[in-house]
Amino acid sequence: MNKLLALGLVLLVASQTVAQQKPQYTQYTLNNYLLNPAITGIEDYADVKLGTRHQWSGLEGAPVSYYATFHMPIMKDMNPAAKAQRSRVLPKEATTKKKPTTYRRIRPHHGLGAMAMSTATGPLKRSSLNLSYAYHQPLSRTLRVAAGVAPGVTQYSLDPNQVRVINPNDPAIMDGRVNEAKFDLNMGLWLYSYNYYLGVAGTQLVPSKREFLSSGQADDSSGKLQQHYFVTGGYRLDVAPGLALIPSVMVKVAQPSPVSVDATLKAIYGDRIWAAASYRHNESVAAMAGINISYLLDLSYSYDASTSPLGSSNTGSHEVVLGFKLRNTSRVLCPQWAW
Repeated sequence: MNKLLALGLVLLVASQTVAQQKPQYTQYTLNNYLLNPAITGIEDYADVKLGTRHQWSGLEGAPVSYYATFHMPIMKDMNPAAKAQRSRVLPKEATTKKKPTTYRRIRPHHGLGAMAMSTATGPLKRSSLNLSYAYHQPLSRTLRVAAGVAPGVTQYSLDPNQVRVINPNDPAIMDGRVNEAKFDLNMGLWLYSYNYYLGVAGTQLVPSKREFLSSGQADDSSGKLQQHYFVTGGYRLDVAPGLALIPSVMVKVAQPSPVSVDATLKAIYGDRIWAAASYRHNESVAAMAGINISYLLDLSYSYDASTSPLGSSNTGSHEVVLGFKLRNTSRVLCPQWAW
């Protein structure tokens, strides 16, 4: 078995390794649906996002990820705040989010969604497809809670064309265990209001083990897929007309891997353009920016500079996200709840 394959199998089996982790994205604040299925159907429109991330550019075999997400509300009363905002005669550059001044009884609603993701790391590939459902329950005139679930399938595969081995019948390739599909289950809760949110979620919750052969015996090595837990929170501060600041934090726990902490500060101007800086403990710093081009389209980009020892071996990470707001009858420019 050549060094590349040996390294790949070690990364997949070892509990502590990054390869066992789900792909992590710098712009998760733009699409928290990636982490928490309770987001499903949170807005007044069908939310579609296409994203790609090129991790550790310049490093051969570095992870490259792609994803597509879609979710929409079902049986939801459209938020009167958006209609009130459209009726205000204000220049676009001066608009910002405001709490509604009039209220009506808010009814519960549902959400449906789907997510497809793919990550390639050298000859190894991880693909997943999940469907999601969420139930959103009002707690007061301004506070709501949502619970969501996202069952799905995750497939791991190895491209033998990218691997050279001394023995063509190497059991680590030929026994079929490197190419397999596993059932996946993600669950989450999301508490949200007009100016803050708090979420908890768990992924890869179904116990599942992957067996690999190193000496011809099926029981000589096993690797358990790690359960991941996310805690996220953010607060929106309207500091000036048309300007809002949003500090947020995300904590990821995937034992026995080290706890990962992200802190982000985002500024939004006129509900149209935004910029943010992010820090991932002992790993990277990032800069990002985006624009809500229209009531249909938005675009964003981020760049990560590594602060880990691996930083000297790559030129950073790049991430691009393209978003669509379909059936946006309320003509919402900036997301009202998942900003």
